[in-house]
Amino acid sequence: MTTGQRALALVKRHGPTAFGLVILLGALFVVQREFRTLSWQDIRGALHATPGTALWAAAGFTLLAYLVLTAYDRLGSVYAGHPVSYARTSLASFVAYSLANNLGFATVSGAAIRYRFYAAWGLPPVAIAKVVAFTSLTFGLGGFALGGLVLIVEPEVLPFFGDGAPRWVMQAVGVLLWCIVGAYILLARFVPHFRLFGHQIDLPGFRMAVGQTALASADVAVTALIFWALLPPAEGLTFLHFLGIYVAAYTAGLAANVPGGIGVFDGAMLFALSGHLPTPEVVGALLLFRLFYYIAPLFLAGLMFAAFEVSQRQHLLDRFSPERGVAISFEVPAMAALAGLAGLTLVFIGALPPKPGPLDGAFAFMDEAASHFAASILGSLLLMAAYGLVRRLAIAWWATLFFLLSGALVAWLRGEPWWLTGGFLVLVLLLATARPAFYRRARLMSEALTGETVAAVAALGLCALTLATVAYGGRYAEMSWWGVVLSEDAPNTLRFAVGLAGVLLLVAAFRLLRPARPPALAYGTDIRARLAALGARAPQLADGAVLGEAGRAGFAFVHREGIWLAMGDPAGEERDRVSAIWRFRDICEQAGVDPAFWHVGPELLRVYADIGLTSFPLEDAPGRFLACRAEHDLAALLPLLPGLDDGG
Repeated sequence: MTTGQRALALVKRHGPTAFGLVILLGALFVVQREFRTLSWQDIRGALHATPGTALWAAAGFTLLAYLVLTAYDRLGSVYAGHPVSYARTSLASFVAYSLANNLGFATVSGAAIRYRFYAAWGLPPVAIAKVVAFTSLTFGLGGFALGGLVLIVEPEVLPFFGDGAPRWVMQAVGVLLWCIVGAYILLARFVPHFRLFGHQIDLPGFRMAVGQTALASADVAVTALIFWALLPPAEGLTFLHFLGIYVAAYTAGLAANVPGGIGVFDGAMLFALSGHLPTPEVVGALLLFRLFYYIAPLFLAGLMFAAFEVSQRQHLLDRFSPERGVAISFEVPAMAALAGLAGLTLVFIGALPPKPGPLDGAFAFMDEAASHFAASILGSLLLMAAYGLVRRLAIAWWATLFFLLSGALVAWLRGEPWWLTGGFLVLVLLLATARPAFYRRARLMSEALTGETVAAVAALGLCALTLATVAYGGRYAEMSWWGVVLSEDAPNTLRFAVGLAGVLLLVAAFRLLRPARPPALAYGTDIRARLAALGARAPQLADGAVLGEAGRAGFAFVHREGIWLAMGDPAGEERDRVSAIWRFRDICEQAGVDPAFWHVGPELLRVYADIGLTSFPLEDAPGRFLACRAEHDLAALLPLLPGLDDGG
């Protein structure tokens, strides 16, 4: 592999994550800047000032928005050639969008949930893949169409670019967006299908392409109306101008790849609306918007999905899933999302002005422990712990419990509302009930101490000590740690020390919360004999092998374009079989490819679901399955699924 190819692979692997982190850090800076002079009393006053008519209007627009979304799946099933009743597509659409929008992790992606529903209703895999592709593309068409309209009519709508760039430049971008939409519609009219990267792409036809664009535009516009209805009138803020701000903020949230765009969407809206409305009114509208569009549908969709799983458990067994491993596991990503929300709450608290607490002046130590500086550090570490929860690491479970309890204490000492402290404690109880779901060992606990690990532990301790010294020094305790870095009043040496310590603290925590990730083993005579001794498939030819953390389970795998395909379930010790699956997933992530498992049994399907794979039965081998990322890789792996093609 040449240097250019290695650089390209590195960008492909880490570029989206790095880009998302940059957006998230920028959003956090905006949020803490806007929150400097804000108090809960200001926000509460803005919430109380919201008229009842605005709340009813927002509720009505929310209902209308989800009704529009249900049409996505209905059109998608027609496009796939397997029309499904509107009642069923409404259920699949509502649950998929509500869960995926809020949780945002691969195991509960909209694609995986749609596969679960439509498989139960008898659609073959290719048809489901078409529905998924159709629904994914439709939203983009709406964003491009409305974004192009706004940039052509009001090119100065984007605060970062509109003031500095000539009007014609932004208008040219708008025309380009319209050209992309127009090209898609024209292709759908004159080119029924074409091949791309070896796959045949079937276009929906002219009428359906126009319907897609109109439907997606209506979806984006109605969703923006929810937020618009909750804002008080503001001079110079027309709905078209607001629509451009909303589309840009929502796109930034998608690009950052965080659940619900949390933090990024909010920061972008705060920044863009700061010149039109007071910050408390924008924050109040943000909270209500999330309640209407995200939180309430999330709970309803979770209940509906659970009821569906119970009702289908007997009917789905013969076609797509065995008795074990039927359900898509979303409790872990849900816990991680809630922990991340708690972390962001502490980050926001760290940017709020001080308020009287229950123990003010009684103990100086307690005053410092509840400082802005301490809250911002604690929130940042809780965000790192949430990443470990997604990876199902036991050490992340313990760390999250500790940070949540500390967050509850900080909120109480700071005199925050009682429900905020109670929320942290409720999350502790919820997380405590899910202990068996966090079964993986982190690198720190499963590998021999290396220089890198020792350095990470030392950096963690040294940086924590440095930041604690600043926090308990008193002078800068009422600023967040990044607030000190950005403060012009602080000495440059202190700003540098705090910035370096803060970044190194998070990097060290991130590295220590990563799972063990050794390279794949080269396939040779010794490895083949070892796999055979474990009872695993040991083919004459393979491209590599993976062993579990204890070396007591393993399997061979082969390379396909963009996919590494494991040859059967890991064989060996039960617990180590699970660690081998996760290890393979991590190795594939590092290599920038997708994992898949062929000819697997029913025992470990729940674990395959945990890593984001969907299972399909092999009709030529009853009781055996193919587990893959259906939304990405099903078309390439269809030769392994005879009888389940478009006509199956």
